[in-house]
Amino acid sequence: MKRLPAPLSAAVFALILSAWHPLSAAAQDPPAIRVGLIGLDTSHAVAFTELLNDDSRPDHVPGARVVAAFKGGSPDIEASRSRIEKFTAELRDKWHVELVDTIDALVERVDAVLLTSVDGRVHLEQARPVIAAGKPLFVDKPFTAGVHDAIEIARLARERNAPVFSSSSLRFTDEVLAIKKDPRLGQVLGAITWGPATLEPHHPDLFWYGIHAVEMLYTYMGPGCERLTRTFSEGADVVVGQWNDGRIGVVRGERGGSYAFGQAVFGAKAVLTEPDPAVMSTIPPKRSSYYGLMTEIVEFFRTRRAPVRLDETIEIMAFMEAADLSKSRDGASVKIADVMAK
Repeated sequence: MKRLPAPLSAAVFALILSAWHPLSAAAQDPPAIRVGLIGLDTSHAVAFTELLNDDSRPDHVPGARVVAAFKGGSPDIEASRSRIEKFTAELRDKWHVELVDTIDALVERVDAVLLTSVDGRVHLEQARPVIAAGKPLFVDKPFTAGVHDAIEIARLARERNAPVFSSSSLRFTDEVLAIKKDPRLGQVLGAITWGPATLEPHHPDLFWYGIHAVEMLYTYMGPGCERLTRTFSEGADVVVGQWNDGRIGVVRGERGGSYAFGQAVFGAKAVLTEPDPAVMSTIPPKRSSYYGLMTEIVEFFRTRRAPVRLDETIEIMAFMEAADLSKSRDGASVKIADVMAK
C-alpha cells in the first residue's frame, strides 16, 4: 500500500504560500533605496538619516536608507566648522553610516544622493559627479550661493537626463500644505510670509535662512515674479515682489524678536493665516517638520520625477539675488530677468 506524505506543518505551508502568492510581502516591498550623504556639517544630515533609518519612529519614512557619506565641510563658515565632527560621529557611531573619502566612491555605493552641505558655494562641484552618474540628487537649501551656479546645475542635469530636485522643508510642512489645499481659500491673489533671516557673509543675504520664508511664498504664489524691491534694516528685511499677472507677494525676514514662521494668504474666497484645525487634528502628533519633505524625496528617488521644477528653483535663487541688488541700490526696483541674464 502506497504511503501518503505527512501533513505539512502550518509554518511550512505558510512559507510556501508566501513564496507563491503574488501579493506576498516580498513582492510588495522592494529593497530599500541606498542613499548617500554629501556634507555632514548640518543637522539636516542627521535628521534625514533618523527619519529613513529608524523604523521604530512613528514618523519613519520607509523605502530608503542612508548607507554611506562623504564628510565635506567648509572651514571658513562657523556653522560648518563647529558642528561637522559632532554630526559625523553620530552618523558613524549611532547609525553605522560608512564614511568614504571621495564623492566618486560614494556614488559607486548608492542609488541616490542627498547633498546636505551647509555651504551653497560648494554645491555645483559636489553635484557634478552625481549628475554625471545619472543618480537622483536632492540638493538641500540653499540650492546654490548664486543664480549662475543654479543655472549650471540645471544645464548639466538636462544634458545628462539626470533628476535633480531642491526645496526648503517649509514647502512641505503639514501647516503650509493644509493652507495651500484649503478649499475655503479659492484662487490665490497674493501672500505675505515671514520667518527668520539670519545672515552669513559668504552668501547673498536671503540665501542663508531667509530661503525658508521665500520658499513658502513661492509655494502659495507659484513662479512668475517679474520685479521686486527690498527694504533693509539691521533687524529685518521686507521684500515686495510683483508677479507677471499683477499679484503682489511679500517676504518679511526677522533678525530680532520672535523667529516664528507664518503667513497670510489672500484668496478669492478667504484670507487664511492658519490651517484648518479640523485638518490639523488628523495629523499624527509630534511628526517631524522634515517628514513631508523626506516623503517627497523618497518618492522622487523612486520615480525620478521632481515635485518642484528646477525652473522654479532657479527663479527663487534669482529672487533672492535680486533682493541683494535692490539693497545695494537703496531699495530700487530690480527685474528678475536682469538678474537671470547677468
